[in-house]
Amino acid sequence: MPNTLPIVQERDDTCQTGAVTEQARRGRPGYDREQILQVAVMLFIEQGYDATSVAQLAERLGLTKSALYHHFASKEELLSVALEQALGGLEAVLETDQATAGTAAERLAAVLRGAVQVLSARLPAVTLLLRVRGNSDTERAALARRRAFDRKVTSLVRAAQHEGSVRADIDASVATRLVFGMVNSLIEWYRPTGGEGADQLAADVLAVALDGLRTR
Repeated sequence: MPNTLPIVQERDDTCQTGAVTEQARRGRPGYDREQILQVAVMLFIEQGYDATSVAQLAERLGLTKSALYHHFASKEELLSVALEQALGGLEAVLETDQATAGTAAERLAAVLRGAVQVLSARLPAVTLLLRVRGNSDTERAALARRRAFDRKVTSLVRAAQHEGSVRADIDASVATRLVFGMVNSLIEWYRPTGGEGADQLAADVLAVALDGLRTR
């Protein structure tokens, strides 16, 4: 993986998806893979992946099923590509220069900051990731990668505890779950067009999460 997280411009995926859906209603189905993926992800979030059929997706897009299959071989491929956007972004955060150099506390802060930025830039994909339940091979593989990510963050928390920069009276795995519980809750209310950008949001999360963990 690259040593720096690609800079991703913030975008309102909800508005973009709405525009794509409106395009379908007007009968102009000139879609590329990314546009189809946007609509599919929003439909999976609205209805649940298992409850969404290819026929429903084709209807939402104003396409025939055969036209949809021209871009994606299956519904599960759509899910796989969407989950890769979220997981690939999160995993890349762990490989950035900021997350691999410095004290454990500094590296932990870099990972949390990067995770919030990925969530902001790829909000629909991350939302979908947090809602999968492991009912397919693709979902189970995604959940395994999420657990691996959590374990690496827990190791960072534990290292910060050992160096004395983070309080050690809270179990490292519990601290990780508490912090990422707050980060993951952003999918329920944060919208990139709401006035607070990803950088400020990340700073706010760090202030609340890490101030509670730091030793006094």
